[in-house]
Amino acid sequence: MVAAQRDLWRPTELLEAFKTVGFTPSLSKVAAMWSGTPVTVRLDDLDKICAVLNCTVGDLLQAEPLEAAAGESEALPKAVGAEGSDGGAVRPTPRRQGSRRSLPPN
Repeated sequence: MVAAQRDLWRPTELLEAFKTVGFTPSLSKVAAMWSGTPVTVRLDDLDKICAVLNCTVGDLLQAEPLEAAAGESEALPKAVGAEGSDGGAVRPTPRRQGSRRSLPPN
């Protein structure tokens, strides 16, 4: 949205603008940023993007609501032995047969 406000309407136009500050990502990376939410963006790249678009990081990022983050933690499985787990305490039991060490492979 910020790029459109700066009259940049295509990924190729954005790529040319990036070259003015020495930021040279591939066209596929720019297209991925343009078409949706990128999975990762390096912080130094984010600074260069903000320099080209004359904006702040806050103009580019959207915060997720806290309710979504809190609901996800409830669905995560609990570790064995964690408080509140249904299985009770788990203790290791020693082997009771034969030697304590196994033989090396032949």
